[in-house]
Amino acid sequence: MREAVVVEAVRTPMGRGRPNGALAHVHPVELLAHTLRTLVERSGVDPALIDDVIGGTVDQVGEQAMNTTRYALLSAGFPESVPATTVDRQCGSSQQAVHFAAQGVMAGAYDLVVACGVESMSRVPMWSNVPAGADPFGPGVAARYPDGLVPQGISAELIAAKWSLSRERMDAFAVSSHRKAAAAWESGRFDAEIAPLDGVSRDECVRPASSVEVLAGLRPAYHDPAFAERFPQIEWNVTAGNASPVNDGASAVLITSAETAARLGLRPLARLHSFAVTGSDPLLMLTGVIPATEKVLRRASLSLNEIDLFEVNEAFASVVLAWQQETGADLDKVNVHGGAIALGHPLGASGTRLTTTLVHALRERGARYGLQTMCEAGGLANAMILEAL
Repeated sequence: MREAVVVEAVRTPMGRGRPNGALAHVHPVELLAHTLRTLVERSGVDPALIDDVIGGTVDQVGEQAMNTTRYALLSAGFPESVPATTVDRQCGSSQQAVHFAAQGVMAGAYDLVVACGVESMSRVPMWSNVPAGADPFGPGVAARYPDGLVPQGISAELIAAKWSLSRERMDAFAVSSHRKAAAAWESGRFDAEIAPLDGVSRDECVRPASSVEVLAGLRPAYHDPAFAERFPQIEWNVTAGNASPVNDGASAVLITSAETAARLGLRPLARLHSFAVTGSDPLLMLTGVIPATEKVLRRASLSLNEIDLFEVNEAFASVVLAWQQETGADLDKVNVHGGAIALGHPLGASGTRLTTTLVHALRERGARYGLQTMCEAGGLANAMILEAL
């Protein structure tokens, strides 16, 4: 079986996903087109050689409808002969795109393929694809879970309660994310991955001056009397400060085989080593990163201690801290350049954003193995291991 390697990885800065955000004026197709254009410019590949472009987008409605990835590549100037598809595995959509792309290369179906993702949460707000009064679950799910499923914020609170995660600990983790992100920006560690756009060259939500004292003043973000009665164990410790913000952004990764890279004169940055995807309890919803990590390590025949760097999506501080308690991972190796709490979480773009950051961090730090995992709505998680080359 052939090896799949990453030869280039780029992302836009992450804008605040509000009408006044730094990238709110940019159509989501143009956000993604910018990363695709930058990807081929930096790699030097002829886009006509690309076999497929696989993109992730969560809210596929409005300006993000109609197979956004296809129109992004056309806007980027790729030949009309290059195909594209848009996938949805919720927050892990573009990580799933990486899996599909790499697996296609390994199977011999692709020689050169792009995995990417975009989300403009200022222009297409979360839940835009579920009209008021619509039921996206259906009667069978309602019968299986008669007490009802819950929003992600409630899942984050249930995780905090189950793993006894205090407000202070979650706030401290959030502050650490901001400080690491700020330090990475100041030391130039993001320079190789960023594709500045319309004068925006830095992630908008990083707050270097954030502190536990400041975060302590924030109100619970998801308090609800009905859920408080249903789940008396919840202490309501999840706030806007220890959860990821909503964002605009795009990211893209160029994947090929080792043989094709050599033939085209491309420099492999990392080998896509192993993959796993798993389902978990849809009520807790966000804990799939725990079994997904165990599963991908088994498939890779590696131990946790052999992993040099981890990228665990910071949808909520409680998710990463529960994952750490269960796995025993060293937090000093986790999200070393900051995570989504600071950098942002533009849903469909986050998977390839994590991959982009991980690929460059492995190379910059002289590390060998990196593990990436993401929690996803509905009780899902992706995980993969990269090996620096």
